[in-house]
Amino acid sequence: MREDSKMSTYGTESQNVQRSVDGVSVIGEAVRGIPAETAEFLIEITASGPTAAQALRDNHTKATQVAQAVAALGVPPPDLQTISFNVYNLYTQGMPSLPPYGAVPQIGQGAFGLYPTSATIQPDVQFGSYQSRKTLRVSVREPGRVGEVVDAIVRAGATVAGAFSFRVTDEAAARRAVLEAAAKDAKTKAETLAAAAGKQLGEPVAITEDIIASNGGYTALRSARPFAVGAGAPQMTGDLEYYARVSARFRFQ
Repeated sequence: MREDSKMSTYGTESQNVQRSVDGVSVIGEAVRGIPAETAEFLIEITASGPTAAQALRDNHTKATQVAQAVAALGVPPPDLQTISFNVYNLYTQGMPSLPPYGAVPQIGQGAFGLYPTSATIQPDVQFGSYQSRKTLRVSVREPGRVGEVVDAIVRAGATVAGAFSFRVTDEAAARRAVLEAAAKDAKTKAETLAAAAGKQLGEPVAITEDIIASNGGYTALRSARPFAVGAGAPQMTGDLEYYARVSARFRFQ
C-alpha cells in the first residue's frame, strides 16, 4: 500500500512538471531614442549681509539679474520656479568671559574647591552676519541652449545645484511605444522557438514588464557589458532613451 501511494504521488508530480514546462518563456526588449524637448536643473542664489533684511534684498537683486540674463536666451520668468527660500544667522562664539582680576572665586552649588564653576564662565556670543539662500528650478525649452543658459546664470552670480534632467512633452506615448515594441519582440521570439520545436504557439499565460528612461545610459552600459545586459535590443541613440523589457510565457497548442 505504501509503495502504491508513493508511485501515485510520483506520477502526479511528474504530470505537474510536464504540464508546467509545456510552453515557452521569452524576454522581449526594445530601445527607443527620442530627442528631448525640455531640460531642467536647479540653481542656488546666496547673499550675505549684516542684517536679515539686507541679505534678503541682496538675494532679490541677484535673482533679478539672473532672470534678466536668461530671458535674453529664451527662458521667460515663469520658467524660473522658486523651490525654497531661507535666511540663516551666522554667528561667532568668542572666548569665555573670565571673572575680573582680583575677584574672589565663588564656590558654586555642589562644587568643592576654589575654582569658578561653569555657571560663572559665559561664552561671548557675537552675532556676525546673515545669509539668504534661494533654490530655483530652471526650465529650458530649447535643450540645445542649456550650456549658454548655465554660463549666463553663473556670470549673474548663481551656481548650479543639481544634475540636468531632460524630458519629452508626451512621456506616456513614448513609454507606450517602446513597451509595444518589446511585447512584439517577445512574441516574435516565442513564435521562432515554437516553430523550431515543431509546435504551434498558443495564448500567453504570464506577462511582466519593466521600463527604464535614461539619458543614453543603457546604450553605454550595454556596449560595455553586452553579456550582462543583453544584446537582443536594437541600438538607437537619442537625447532620451527608453528601454523596455517584457518577460512572457506562452502555451503550446
